[in-house]
Amino acid sequence: MKAVFIAYNQAYGEEIVDLLDKLGQRGFTRWNDIAGRGGIDGEPHMGSHAWPVMNCAILTMVPDDKAPELLDALRATDQASPDLGLRTYVWNIEAAY
Repeated sequence: MKAVFIAYNQAYGEEIVDLLDKLGQRGFTRWNDIAGRGGIDGEPHMGSHAWPVMNCAILTMVPDDKAPELLDALRATDQASPDLGLRTYVWNIEAAY
């Protein structure tokens, strides 16, 4: 099983959740209105007067064989609108109950 953490610009709205639905990924946890700044490039998303944009994040657990399909779909979403910002990180899950 893989843990997939997705941090994305709030401008995506429900697009990321719709993508999960399309791929049959039901379970997730979402955080809204998250401030942050990317480590490579892009503008800060701080919810301030100077940097008004905010981020959202989703954490979802997916079977090992479904992770590549999800990552490919997220990569395509990011490449379609690279200025918005979308980052995905994957961890192995050792145990769950």
